[in-house]
Amino acid sequence: MVERLPDITPNEFFAVDVRAGRVVAVDDFPEARKPAWKLTVDFGADVGTLRTSAQVTNYSREQLLGRLVVGAVNLGPRQIGPFVSQFLVLGAVAPDGTVHLLELPADVQPGWRIA
Repeated sequence: MVERLPDITPNEFFAVDVRAGRVVAVDDFPEARKPAWKLTVDFGADVGTLRTSAQVTNYSREQLLGRLVVGAVNLGPRQIGPFVSQFLVLGAVAPDGTVHLLELPADVQPGWRIA
């Protein structure tokens, strides 16, 4: 069981820019310590296209390409080996560590804010 994190203020929560995006490319990441994909995601005109490393290898390349995902886009870049990750893709983490990506209705558009 994972313990609950401490309370934060609404201002702290709303400071995170969470957006809908569409996966436009899925690349291998053989240099990663844990199995991962490199995802390129279109977050619409206001944010643009960003890349991330995601440990979501329980999804095939075909399952990811074109999929809508949820991402935190203003956490700053993070160096992961030779790759710079520009956002955090969000999912529910099962007890075994498997990440299950959040799902959005099909009519959601890239760039829409998540509230």
